[in-house]
Amino acid sequence: MHRVIELVQNDPLRLEALACANQLQLPDHYLAAGFVRNMVWDHLHHKASPTPLNDVDLIYFNRHETQPTRYLYYEAKLREAMPQLNWQVRNQALMHQRNGDQPYLSSLDAMRYWPEQETAVAIRQVASGQFECASAFGFDALFALTVTHNPKRAKAIFEQRIKHKQWLKQWPNLTILIES
Repeated sequence: MHRVIELVQNDPLRLEALACANQLQLPDHYLAAGFVRNMVWDHLHHKASPTPLNDVDLIYFNRHETQPTRYLYYEAKLREAMPQLNWQVRNQALMHQRNGDQPYLSSLDAMRYWPEQETAVAIRQVASGQFECASAFGFDALFALTVTHNPKRAKAIFEQRIKHKQWLKQWPNLTILIES
């Protein structure tokens, strides 16, 4: 999605984070969730400065990784490069176990199970100055300022996240969508 890429290209912190993540050369990797979502919502709310990131989610997919705590090594490398960010690195090939799902097939497939559809967005650097976006549900709802419950997750989890993260306080023009 070129609109997301344009926003990233005007955000020096996100450009640096993408370059750092790319240096790890992890398979099927993306910076995801709030890294993209918050940037879009900030833009659509005409915020003068970006909302601080609680964390930066780097996801990747490596079903052949034998060390279940290998992500700690990647987090340490990223903290070395950009200590101002709270890096959260997770191998999506393992996350189905924690979530009680069938094994995921890729990073994009794993995002299909995230509690909010608009959170299932990601970007990665594929070459210097070149980026690739991914979304499990498309980008239209994200740019429409909605927060949509993913029926693959319990409504209670979705509602708890809405309350805990205080998205409506931060971005008051959001509309919450819960299918019955």
